[in-house]
Amino acid sequence: MFSVLSSPRRGAVRLAAATVVSGLVVAGALAGAGVAAADEAPQQHGGASATLGGLKTFGKAVIHDNGRDQPVSAGLFEMSVDNGGTLQTYCIDIHNPTQKDAKYQETPWSGTSLNGNADAGKIHWILQNSYPQVNDLAALAQKAGADSLTEQDAAAGTQVAIWRYSDGADVDAVNPQAEKLADYLQKSAQNLAEPKASLTLEPSAVAGHPGEKLGPVTVRSNADQVTVVPPADAAASGVKIVDADGKPVTTAANGSELFFDIPKDAADGSAALTVQASTTVPVGRAFASETRSQTQILAGSSESTVSATATANWAKTGAIPALSAEKNCAKGGVDITASNTGDEAFTFELMGTTHTIAAGKTETVTIPLKEDQAYDFTITGPNGFEKRFKGVLDCETQGSGGGGSATPSSAPSPASAGGTSAGTGGGDLAETGSSSATPMIAGAAVLLVLIGGGVVFFLRRKKSPAGE
Repeated sequence: MFSVLSSPRRGAVRLAAATVVSGLVVAGALAGAGVAAADEAPQQHGGASATLGGLKTFGKAVIHDNGRDQPVSAGLFEMSVDNGGTLQTYCIDIHNPTQKDAKYQETPWSGTSLNGNADAGKIHWILQNSYPQVNDLAALAQKAGADSLTEQDAAAGTQVAIWRYSDGADVDAVNPQAEKLADYLQKSAQNLAEPKASLTLEPSAVAGHPGEKLGPVTVRSNADQVTVVPPADAAASGVKIVDADGKPVTTAANGSELFFDIPKDAADGSAALTVQASTTVPVGRAFASETRSQTQILAGSSESTVSATATANWAKTGAIPALSAEKNCAKGGVDITASNTGDEAFTFELMGTTHTIAAGKTETVTIPLKEDQAYDFTITGPNGFEKRFKGVLDCETQGSGGGGSATPSSAPSPASAGGTSAGTGGGDLAETGSSSATPMIAGAAVLLVLIGGGVVFFLRRKKSPAGE
């Protein structure tokens, strides 16, 4: 199944589109249930997954746009990491509402609006050289030429400086001391390289024949050690996770090569391995949501649980596909990488175009999408093979071509979160720019739910003479 939803503006309509997507995802799951439940594949190969809590430490800022002064809260968000840990983040998409309890995934810069941003490295420098990485506020104030800085001032000044580079925004901190910090950070920033992922497996999908070791799958992590979790049905299937010498492994480290050891008499099938570690996520890593919620960038991490998954597919004869996907903001779409280790061609169709991967070949197909399109598609293959990919193409800020005049927001929208008036522990949502958009969001959501069924397309593997 493939579905796309397009929104001409960011902000209110972006949020509404996410409501439609959730309904289509359910429909897709039911449609594919006749053969086998499709593997649901994220666009990232691993890392930290987290849930947005809210704006926790913040001050006030003013955005100057088209002759209007728009007040907005500016500061640090907090996220709860799945299976343990806490993250602190700033936002890098000022005109997109942030949804409380939205799910986020650690994401390469190439899959976010930081792609192609010549100042992305300066944002990384700001994160490394300001609050909360620098928690000596007296020393930070002295560098900035400020009389003093509270945590709220430091968070607001840091966020303002980031917005100037992430969104090209004309924005000032309301507090004069916070504004001095923002100016200092903006003027002092230097380009730093993108930090490496906390944990990934490369590649995230492999394929081959029974009796072979499928791989290698290489571990990339900043953790000293990762735990290797074998396939759920390993005892029954006989599939083992081994090293290059064929020895079973339960732990690994950065650079370790893992293999799926498939018994020679194994029936055609598939399996997945997971690696997990406890580590601090590198400052500067981006976090993107599969719903319409502001892209975030990491400012601080506790010891957190991170994980990555890789899959293997095997068969005795015929096409043997391995599929993975990743957002490609440079090309404005999603890259589907398909390899075929079988002895027959693997043919599939996407958006009306047929793609054929010859035996023994690997190709990457870019599926073009419009900004803000939500997608949900399943590719099927022989022996009940299914692979599902879903997400939202969110590659631009409003200032870089998003269009429209969405109301700025750096706090959870009032449609999905409450708040307090304190400077820490939650935002006073009535004071943020997002509040005025609520009626429009609700109306657009209802409209899109009514018309959403008209934009669903089905994709299935083109049958070969060998059949399925």
